[in-house]
Amino acid sequence: MTNKSMALTELLEKRAVAPDFLRETLAFMLQELMEHEVAELCGADRHERSEERVNRRNGYRERPLETRMGRVDLKVPKLRQGSYFPGFLEPRRMSEQALTAVVQEAYVQGISTRKVDELVQAMGMTGISKSQVSRLCASIDERVQSFLERPLEGHWPYVWLDATYIKSREHGPVASQAVVVATAVNQDGYREVLGLSAGPAETEGFWTAFLRSLVARGLKGTRLVISDAHEGLKKAIATVLTGAGWQRCRVHFMRNVLSQVPKAHQPAISAAVRTAFAQPDQAAATRQWRQVADSLRERFAKAADCMDSAEEDVLAFMAFPKDHWPKLASTNCLERLNKEIKRRSNVVGIFPNNASVTRLVGAVLLEQNDEWQVSRRYLSLESLAPVLKEATEAGTEQLIHEEAA
Repeated sequence: MTNKSMALTELLEKRAVAPDFLRETLAFMLQELMEHEVAELCGADRHERSEERVNRRNGYRERPLETRMGRVDLKVPKLRQGSYFPGFLEPRRMSEQALTAVVQEAYVQGISTRKVDELVQAMGMTGISKSQVSRLCASIDERVQSFLERPLEGHWPYVWLDATYIKSREHGPVASQAVVVATAVNQDGYREVLGLSAGPAETEGFWTAFLRSLVARGLKGTRLVISDAHEGLKKAIATVLTGAGWQRCRVHFMRNVLSQVPKAHQPAISAAVRTAFAQPDQAAATRQWRQVADSLRERFAKAADCMDSAEEDVLAFMAFPKDHWPKLASTNCLERLNKEIKRRSNVVGIFPNNASVTRLVGAVLLEQNDEWQVSRRYLSLESLAPVLKEATEAGTEQLIHEEAA
């Protein structure tokens, strides 16, 4: 308590010379409030020995807070068990600001629909000027771009890739734009959003440029990439993420194989194919897969051919620790994120340009990333250890080959 009082006294003494006195005082008070709340959750202060301790600290994460006195940079304490998020921070505020900015931009440019007009009136945003829109957009864009362009440090053993489509007037007429998102698990077992890009189509060149941008920012140590079977994406993965395996999303595959059989037979065939996923190891799964495919060959040749061509790709996840299988078999974790993106973007309907798409979607991704950082680990450190070891060995071997060349 004495140290805290001294720190506050020193801050007060700077009042006469520090123009940012109020902002610094606010930052000090909020930081101390968080420290007090975390001490209560842990049952002890930092470094304090106590029999009542029930948890421990695990570092900090940076979190800016916009106030009327300006931006305050806070350090939110992290816990080893469970999560902590201070009540005075609003985890959803930034995406709401981004939504407001997009609606305003559409309105100012004169391309708003009746739905957007109604939103503008409901928000009380009559008499909006272009300068007001520009200031709001610039503030949000700076934070979003800083997040999307941040360096990627450490190893990223698993990466999920997927795309959704949003309507935009990027080049005049309304057209669907592909919005691609990459998420990954870092070496500490937490999920993170790696990046975002918007473009006219999911071409090989588009995916290749996106993946190269991730590698340029520091993406490395990837052992498995999980995605659908889009041909352009598959080629981009093979070109850019050399040494990484590819897992075809099992949910997407099931849709493909069931489309080859009459609707009346789909439940039975779906149950049969799923028996391969219930096997204890990859060898047993492969045997079961072949047995099911052979049983379908006489009546449903196209379904059997589909299984033949997809066998290695759909069962690739079984080469990794069994604890990871439920997370690696599909892109379900990314599908849920895409649903949140669609929920927010459907409010706008048609975006004025791709910059506004990045603004809103990027804000949603930033918020989700923050929530993941204070939630429990997606994968345990113990189960990740052998995968990280393989990633390190593979990286060393690749470096040796590059130096030899």
